[in-house]
Amino acid sequence: MTLRYNQILVAVDGSKEAEYAFKKSVSIAARNNATLNLINIIDTRSFAAIEAYDRSIAERAQTFAEDLLGGYKKEALAAGVQNVNVVVDYGSPKSMISKDIAKKVEADLIICGATGLNAMERFLIGSVSEYIVRSASCDVLVVRTDEPLEP
Repeated sequence: MTLRYNQILVAVDGSKEAEYAFKKSVSIAARNNATLNLINIIDTRSFAAIEAYDRSIAERAQTFAEDLLGGYKKEALAAGVQNVNVVVDYGSPKSMISKDIAKKVEADLIICGATGLNAMERFLIGSVSEYIVRSASCDVLVVRTDEPLEP
């Protein structure tokens, strides 16, 4: 029995761990001839306090996300992935990735980095990757290293 993925969702946020996740997702997508769905959720929880001082923060976050995903899309296409979709959205990354977006794209694999929040944030809100592992209805790969996958 061969395990095959058709719709891969990879969550990226600009961190080093997310870059590792992206690189592994490209390899898996190319090997499976799968659609790669690149996603960045702009976390609106942090906007309330910041927007009181700087109203352009949402616009800058959107531009950063679009640039990041645009670069990753070009890289994935150059590596042989045929179908690449880009999604930038606002909300809680935890629930949107594992529930809303995964359902929308019919993901059968979610890949994310083991991005480290500081200890207090982890205690108060839990990590995004931990929440995805617990709540996703499909397979989840949490990437910790940049070691290449075996062919």
